[in-house]
Amino acid sequence: MHRTLPRLLLAPAVGTLFLWMIVPLVMSIYFSLIQFNLLQPDQSDFIGLENYIYFVTDPSFGAAIQNTLLLLGSVILITVVLGTLIALLINEPLAGRGLVRILLISPFFVMPTVNALLWKNMMMNPIYGVLAQVWIFFGATPVDWLTELPLFSVILMVSWQWLPFATLIFMTSLQSMDREQLEASRMDGATYLQQLRYLYFPHMARSVAVVVMIELIFLLSIFAEIYTTTGGGPGDASTNVAYLIFKQALLNFDAGVASAGALFAVVLANIAGIFMIRMVGKNLDK
Repeated sequence: MHRTLPRLLLAPAVGTLFLWMIVPLVMSIYFSLIQFNLLQPDQSDFIGLENYIYFVTDPSFGAAIQNTLLLLGSVILITVVLGTLIALLINEPLAGRGLVRILLISPFFVMPTVNALLWKNMMMNPIYGVLAQVWIFFGATPVDWLTELPLFSVILMVSWQWLPFATLIFMTSLQSMDREQLEASRMDGATYLQQLRYLYFPHMARSVAVVVMIELIFLLSIFAEIYTTTGGGPGDASTNVAYLIFKQALLNFDAGVASAGALFAVVLANIAGIFMIRMVGKNLDK
């Protein structure tokens, strides 16, 4: 009896989890093993692993993997480095620090589609965008960012939105530092650079690992910014794995190949997640 009641209380949560995660996963596995086109739903034949083979041999697959890795690495590097610098800057007493913190965090609450439209129309437009006006002011020819530098443009958009998240985590970490230890180091003659190397950075190691882990998982599914601005182009210049799956599902109407690609992305995300969880665990054990 003492075990029955807890199980009954857990049953709704377990049932919801089953319907929300397990059922869609099983359906994706099923569709990935059959030939299923949305335009011909009555024709569905079992074809085994052919959908997986077709997805990984797609001419756009190599570019999608490369762009995904470049997007992940660049955004994580930018947000960690700039987030650390900004957190260190606003950690010091300054006038209006509360307002500055609110302004720094606010971009994280902007929806990805709105973020993409803002950058596309207000910042990167080659005719009337802010960056174009800056180029013209200095006598240079404006850059058509989304055509000439599509992947870099997406990296800027995504970094701008995720930078406040990293900054917030790093600020929280800095505020938990032992102030007496910092004062003692100053009294012993330690310079600010020495404090950064031996006190600040080691203390922030755990928060950096957490930021990298969370961003790594979420950035694998970046889609809205690419769909709204570059459409994966020109060519495959800004196509990532998530956008490639979209093209197979809604542009080619091939649910089978799209399901195979989605499962590939799930496996990729789980591998990255397990790796990062282990890294965070090692930092927590220190």
